[in-house]
Amino acid sequence: MKEITITKNEAGQRFDKYLFKYFKEASSGFIYKMLRKKNITLNGKKSDGKDKLSVGDTVKIFMADDTIDKFTGNKASIEIAPLKSLDIVYEDRDVIIVNKPSGMLSQKADNKENSINEYIISYLINSNQLTIEELKTFKPGVCNRLDRNTSGLIVAGKSLFGLQFMSKMFKERTMDKYYLALVSGKIDSAHKISSYLVKDEKNNKVTITDNVNDNYIETEYEPLASSENLTLLKVKLITGKPHQIRAHLASVNHGIIGDYKYGNKKINDSFKSKYGIKNQLLHAWKLDFGVLEGSNFSNKEITADLPSSFEKIISNEFNNFLIGD
Repeated sequence: MKEITITKNEAGQRFDKYLFKYFKEASSGFIYKMLRKKNITLNGKKSDGKDKLSVGDTVKIFMADDTIDKFTGNKASIEIAPLKSLDIVYEDRDVIIVNKPSGMLSQKADNKENSINEYIISYLINSNQLTIEELKTFKPGVCNRLDRNTSGLIVAGKSLFGLQFMSKMFKERTMDKYYLALVSGKIDSAHKISSYLVKDEKNNKVTITDNVNDNYIETEYEPLASSENLTLLKVKLITGKPHQIRAHLASVNHGIIGDYKYGNKKINDSFKSKYGIKNQLLHAWKLDFGVLEGSNFSNKEITADLPSSFEKIISNEFNNFLIGD
């Protein structure tokens, strides 16, 4: 017999929906049969599965351990990434925000390589904020994505509430997202540009168009420092499409330094030779949450430090210029 206490991450859903997640290898028919036979009970009583779960509810499963393992998947089947040092810039009971290094995936693309998402889960398990058992029915996840070679702020929900709250904010664009980008060419004033974007899924590349049937995109930027052929930009991402900043800036002849997919190869080769850069110099720098009634994120600004290599280039190219607010 196994006894489970419902936590905040399982509460609020129907009992049968919870059981479908828990017994992921079982058919719905098997689960309903176990409910009818009272092999699975809720708070010591028979349930048809339609009850809504609350924090503290008790689920009892009257099955042999090997049967439970068979239909849930054995604990050994849940692989946990090795513990990796994370640059955590904000954390509360529901949300964690980390400064992702360039070269790391935001979410796992295949079974061979871990992403920041797996490292966050590993951190939560190793800090006793999450258990292997809880992973069977709830998996913390990132709410925004950055390209592999873009550094900066990644927001993840530690709880179901945090995941839903932050995902909604990104979807509804109720926060301002700012990036720092080092681009070719001299820019003297702020601009807002709008276009349309279409993605080639096969080649993982986007094209900027003027076709109104494609995805509308809008980007703002202003120079923070500039020289004859180089500008450090503060970029405000208004819409949020794949590769938007990279492709949009390149479309107005201000490709991001180090971006071989959309930028200028000759300029990129020059900076690679001079500084040994291995990625585009684009950094998800700041989140400005504005006024949010009843939320501890109201009027909060969260920033992520630049990678030291990026800072060094800025300092060298713009006479010890320092990033401010």
